[in-house]
Amino acid sequence: MKADDAAASPVTHCGFIAIVGRPNVGKSTLMNRLIGQKVSITSAKAQTTRHRIHGVFTRDAHQFVFVDTPGFQTKHRNALNRVMNRAVTQALADVDVILFVIEAGRLTEADEEVIALLPKDRPVLLLLNKTDKTGDRAKLLPFVERIAKLHDFHAIMPVSAQRGDGLDALLKVAGELLPEGQAMFDVDDFTDRSERFLAAEYIREKLFRQLGDELPYGLAVEIERFEAEGALRRIAACVIVSREAHKGIVIGQGGEVLKSVGSAARSDMEKVFGSKVFLELHVKVRSGWADDERALKSLGFEP
Repeated sequence: MKADDAAASPVTHCGFIAIVGRPNVGKSTLMNRLIGQKVSITSAKAQTTRHRIHGVFTRDAHQFVFVDTPGFQTKHRNALNRVMNRAVTQALADVDVILFVIEAGRLTEADEEVIALLPKDRPVLLLLNKTDKTGDRAKLLPFVERIAKLHDFHAIMPVSAQRGDGLDALLKVAGELLPEGQAMFDVDDFTDRSERFLAAEYIREKLFRQLGDELPYGLAVEIERFEAEGALRRIAACVIVSREAHKGIVIGQGGEVLKSVGSAARSDMEKVFGSKVFLELHVKVRSGWADDERALKSLGFEP
């Protein structure tokens, strides 16, 4: 996928940067803000991000390949969560730099479990996110001193993914840590994911946002048909639920929920794809899909 603006300078430093943390600390919002495009979907629901997603940003002879990861899950142990946790641990093993994201002023047991996974042989930047909600930053000093004892962080940086605060400083520090090398992507690329993948993600995001706590966790989206005809995209997608009772929740009375989801998802697609989109949605019951690794692979999850 292409970005709106291309960088003029030739790339001399390029590398992978993993964004990790427990669920709901703002990892996907951070990546979208850093690259200036909506690649990772966001919602208030835990485990919105299920795949390892690459976002690409090129600036000042540096190409940053950000790897958004699922929130590391310590409670649920079905196949879906095992696959997502493998995506996190694999990302930690494969990247050059790690951004560990927590909420400023809040350290949970789940945060500490992620800290225990952080490798000792590569730089980790600790990002204190949501600093716009903390008030007096001086009050964060005891918190920073406490968490600094848990890992040898390369730097500890306050940021606000929502507002964009502190991100220029973050890019400067991260850029200094990237290895020398040529660009891995065209300078105007913003992700290595296909339009087909993004279409499924946008639909799933709108379901999360529309249904909130009503949304059944065992829900996925499968693209059954994706046809590109110049400035037109024809897409047929299936929303997969694990129980018959969930089907009615997703469809809504008179089909209103599914219609609203389709309209909002189509709007996002048209902005990112730069084309008109015709979208068809329907719902199918597929019992046990979230605990079936073969089913997960068919839905695009990495083994």
